[in-house]
Amino acid sequence: MGEDPAMTLPLCFVLMPFGRKPGAGGAMIDFDAVYSGLIAPAVTAAGMEPIRADQELTGGIIHKPMFERLILCEFAVADLTTANANVFYELGLRHAVRPASTQLIFAEGTGQLPFDVALLRALPYKLGADGRPSNAAADSAAIAARLKEARDLPTDSPVFQLVEGFPDVARLKTDVFRDRVKYREEVKTKLAAARKQGAEAVRAVEASLGNVSDQEAGVVIDLFLSFRAVKAWKDMIALVPKMSPPLARSVMVQEQLGLALNRDGQGDEAERALLAVIEKQGPSSETYGILGRVYKDRWEAALKAGDTFLAEGQLDNAIDAYLKGFEADWRDAYPGINAVTLMELKEPPDPRREKLIPVVAYAAERRIAAGKPDYWDYATLLELAVLGKQKAEAAAALGKALAAVREVWEPETTARNLRLIREARERRGDAVPWAGEVEQALSKRAAATG
Repeated sequence: MGEDPAMTLPLCFVLMPFGRKPGAGGAMIDFDAVYSGLIAPAVTAAGMEPIRADQELTGGIIHKPMFERLILCEFAVADLTTANANVFYELGLRHAVRPASTQLIFAEGTGQLPFDVALLRALPYKLGADGRPSNAAADSAAIAARLKEARDLPTDSPVFQLVEGFPDVARLKTDVFRDRVKYREEVKTKLAAARKQGAEAVRAVEASLGNVSDQEAGVVIDLFLSFRAVKAWKDMIALVPKMSPPLARSVMVQEQLGLALNRDGQGDEAERALLAVIEKQGPSSETYGILGRVYKDRWEAALKAGDTFLAEGQLDNAIDAYLKGFEADWRDAYPGINAVTLMELKEPPDPRREKLIPVVAYAAERRIAAGKPDYWDYATLLELAVLGKQKAEAAAALGKALAAVREVWEPETTARNLRLIREARERRGDAVPWAGEVEQALSKRAAATG
């Protein structure tokens, strides 16, 4: 794409002492020579770009740039020789925020490693009497080999290995995660522009990134959700195997994979992926919300095929999934409004909806009052207004929803729900004349967004 290949190299942060420091036996070790003659060449040979902490940042206080590098660099090398306190502090932080991609090394014959890290596959290197690397070529090659292996290791952090269910980035809400994670500004800008241009533009950005598994998690997730924004479901599905194993297995990615599989017509695979997430992590509003859509699509398919008994069963499955999602987090109105809408579609309507409607409305109103509204909050109030035949309230919510649209599939989803409500009421002879105008406004907004 005409870009400098170095721009796409993964970054490797080097944690180590500076200058000449005494080892356990008193002999001086030249750590600057260890870096320049051993570690930096190994990192380069592994296809990465080395970054060493600036010396002025090690004076007792770890500054913001150090934290950013520890957290955001895709790979790291930590030299544990002399058991330097700064290095061990930084290593602990690294292990707490990154499940994998941290390689430990130490100089042979300079003292025993502390027990807590002695079993973490630390790689030894040799020093000469002058405190400089004495077997640089072979030791550097060994470090490079380990770094290459680290690309595919699911985890090397003892925190993630030993503490079951340790929090990972996937527990954050999808769009909040994309907004908050800091990553390379130029990629963010390119993806924002590509989403407006369509799937081919997003694919071009992916091609410019090189090896996806080497990219920061924020970049990969934004690419993943950019494919979602342009409804490139097959591209979303194909991207998951290209991710690093920890990121690919994360809850958020597996949830969105389920969404993509279902939109691509692979409902059975979507159901399996989502049920696996629920079995592993427990119920959540997001997972059950997507699972509800799987059953909702099956209900519509059964209706079109004329299989009324199957359709009734799938409708019950969808309502149950959405209810479980709302019960998992009452603050998330999305599964709640879907449960209410589908209850309206039963013949006769499910009476539980009357008790549920005020709770769903309160959830959406509280988010709006807190100053954190998104499209779905206004869309929820819009659907509730249509259900309640409240024309003025529907018009107010419609205007705010249209202004909050981010991705084409959002107004499409709401228009579809309103169509289902309208058709069910028309069958009962309970038509709402202005409801069709709301659908048209949403469809027009979707066409303009796409």
